[in-house]
Amino acid sequence: MSHHELNSKIRPKLSRRVRAVSLSTPALVSFLFFSSGEAFAQNTNFYGRGNVPVATNSKTDSASNIRQRDDQYAQISQEVDLIERQHSLLRRVVRLVAPTVVHIEAIKDEPVGAENALSTNKPDSRALKAETRKVEEAGSGVIVQIGTGNYVITNRHVIHAASLQNLRVETNDGIPLKPVRCWEDPSTDIAVIDINKNNLPFARLADSRQIEMGDFVFAVGSPFGLSHSVSYGIISAKGRRNLELGSKAIICQDFIQTDAAINPGNSGGPLMNLRGEVVGINTAIASNSGGNEGIGFSIPINLAMTIACQLVEKGSVQRSYLGVSVERAFNLESQHGDSRPRGAFVKVIKPDSPAEMAGLQYGDVILEIDGVPVENDDHLVQLVGLTRMDRPVEVVLIRDGKQVRTMVALAPAPNVH
Repeated sequence: MSHHELNSKIRPKLSRRVRAVSLSTPALVSFLFFSSGEAFAQNTNFYGRGNVPVATNSKTDSASNIRQRDDQYAQISQEVDLIERQHSLLRRVVRLVAPTVVHIEAIKDEPVGAENALSTNKPDSRALKAETRKVEEAGSGVIVQIGTGNYVITNRHVIHAASLQNLRVETNDGIPLKPVRCWEDPSTDIAVIDINKNNLPFARLADSRQIEMGDFVFAVGSPFGLSHSVSYGIISAKGRRNLELGSKAIICQDFIQTDAAINPGNSGGPLMNLRGEVVGINTAIASNSGGNEGIGFSIPINLAMTIACQLVEKGSVQRSYLGVSVERAFNLESQHGDSRPRGAFVKVIKPDSPAEMAGLQYGDVILEIDGVPVENDDHLVQLVGLTRMDRPVEVVLIRDGKQVRTMVALAPAPNVH
């Protein structure tokens, strides 16, 4: 997809909600450029100030001054050695994970021409027929192990509407991988590609629940078609929801926010920690220009793998069901005196539901499910829908001012097509 085409589809508008776009210069490069410019200005100021000599002369430089300068150089060298060891670690990690990241190109048929026919008073019936043009979109993916096989996880919007024959997947050293099947989940924008190979290096996965704001991360992908590019940054925030993405179908949102530079073409590629473990799948950016502005969004890898495993094992995603109607809980006083609104207030228990069987009651405030704190009613609905049903999960709630823990066996959501 060209940069112009991407901007025309996803340029954000100002609103109360954050508008984000599907996947400039990396933040690290910008920092280095600024730093070198600052150093240049300081040097120019030092050597060009008034009558200060432009160059020193050994005849006028005392021996003590020379020793002091030598000591300063030695101190700087020691500090730089520490920085270079840290950078060496990053280089080693990048080399280690590079074989697990793939470049994806998808050729799609995009409808054109119909809007012109509809704008005339007497539209030509032939013009009303759907016309298409070929559009090529580049993205990224990461190889993971599901069961005993290797699969590529990417974003649905990268491959959607492209046939298997029009999908090209390549490893970091240019070896083509042949897709034999694809699965997609619109509600999370996750897609899985079966590459019919079981002997490839696959990525290690982090527990995305353990990440914290300020953690160092790096993104690997193909921004603007430049395959296997790397950018570096931190985790800026967690739990970003209610983003107005280009596809209204993406309703299950729990994004990681990062300032690591991600751009068009990074979609589907991994966000990794310094241990070389995948923490997220890069998906979108918030931008007024269509390019990186330091606000990127990644799908937590725990969520991505939950969806991917169901797609591979069952062919579709089965949403879980608790069986309650909830609303936001306000001014709930915690044991630590925290009065921030949090949790979900239970107002209806549905008959024969998992909630009824677990003993949930009207007036309970659900604070946590399966180890994840519940922020509000919408968050609870998303958490339940994405929680696997292969085991009972713990629910923490407040009842009559006391904390209660109970186990719930979630059931398949009824009337899901």
